Amino acid sequence: MGVDLYVKNGLVVTEETTFHGGVVIADGKIVELVAGNRDIAAQETIDAQGKAILPGIVDDHVHFNEPGREHWEGYQAGSMAAAAGGVTTFIEMPLNATPPSIDRAKLLHKREAVKNQSVVDYAHWGGLVDNNLDELEDLHEEGVVAFKGFMSESGVDFRRINDDILYGGLVKSRELGNVVGVHAESEYVTRFLAQQIQATGRTDRRAWSESRPPFAELEADKRAIYWAKVTGGNLHIVHTTTADGIYAVAEAKQQGVHVTVETCPHYLFFDNDDFVRIGPDAKCAPPLRERDEVEKLWDCVLAGMVDTIASDHSPCPKADKIKGNGNIWEAWGGITGVQAMLPAMLTEGYHNRGLPLSRLVKMMGANPARIFGLYPQKGALLPGSDADITIVDLDKTWTLAADDLFSQHQQSAYVGYTFKGQVELTIVRGKKVFEDGKIVAQPGHGRLLKRATSAPSKG
Repeated sequence: MGVDLYVKNGLVVTEETTFHGGVVIADGKIVELVAGNRDIAAQETIDAQGKAILPGIVDDHVHFNEPGREHWEGYQAGSMAAAAGGVTTFIEMPLNATPPSIDRAKLLHKREAVKNQSVVDYAHWGGLVDNNLDELEDLHEEGVVAFKGFMSESGVDFRRINDDILYGGLVKSRELGNVVGVHAESEYVTRFLAQQIQATGRTDRRAWSESRPPFAELEADKRAIYWAKVTGGNLHIVHTTTADGIYAVAEAKQQGVHVTVETCPHYLFFDNDDFVRIGPDAKCAPPLRERDEVEKLWDCVLAGMVDTIASDHSPCPKADKIKGNGNIWEAWGGITGVQAMLPAMLTEGYHNRGLPLSRLVKMMGANPARIFGLYPQKGALLPGSDADITIVDLDKTWTLAADDLFSQHQQSAYVGYTFKGQVELTIVRGKKVFEDGKIVAQPGHGRLLKRATSAPSKG
């Protein structure tokens, strides 16, 4: 078999080790990892010149808003932003699109709408809403990698779940070998606090943060974990912002509960003072936390207690960010982050705190691929895995400008920040998709992925 591509002379990073060498690729697959500078005949050779050769990032939490809201982002713009950020696989959430993917027909409608739009590979979450338990088996048969539920109001036409549906969804996750992912905030506490604060007439930015305190998140974390323990189901808690939430997951794991936990780059890069300064571009739910909480969350990351880091990319038109003319309650909440997530984590994690590169690619590649049934096809530099590679200049210092963004609306909380570590080349299944600041693949190169392996508690 002939070799199509040889990426050589770089710092090869796997979830277990780093070494100087390269990657041999044929027919879109990794054939061999090479230690040292061995000469290999190939149709094309790329000299990485000592830069880092990473497995392609797997971002398991994005909102690309198609169909129905593609004017907010869409698969074409969103996947280009992903490629520019070193993301070779994204997993899209079922909401913020019209209709949301809560049954087989709606999921297939989405897939038909997006099938020729993406430049990188992609998979889908299905929705868990009140009440679609009877639809989950159909969604599973169509290959969704997980079911997403909101324990608080979503803000869109995606009905939140109470404990009955959460319990039932976790039972289904056990039976099917799939996963329930939850947005964990107490609806009743956050609604009560928001009503109290709004009654005073406050519309300032800190009012938003005060209405969604850490304890309202932790209560929901522990409640979801309890139902996972009772049912034996598979639980994934998304966008966790607090160390206490991570500790609760760690304790549950020691008790044999099937639970994993995600945090996001913006909870590690920004704090609540940044939100007050930046404004609606940094509004999200749960909100950004105070600096001491950010540092505690970093302690958990550095200790290996966090399973995945994902962008929760959720863009919108500028008009929806400035809606309300300064009234923070009216502005859309969501951070445009898929393109900046890897540079942000290289800057704050690898350079500023000594986070090992192997640990970083495990949280941003191998672990999400495992949890969502895509490993080892995705998230790994292994013989037989898809040849998804990101080449990064670890020492390049650069500042993100709005014009650099491939998202449809060129606004992001990360604009104006200086990073150390820049994505230079992104390869999906052996084909370049992003190189030297440009998208070099056509929409439609990206392929649909389906869950290929069962979550641990099946049966």
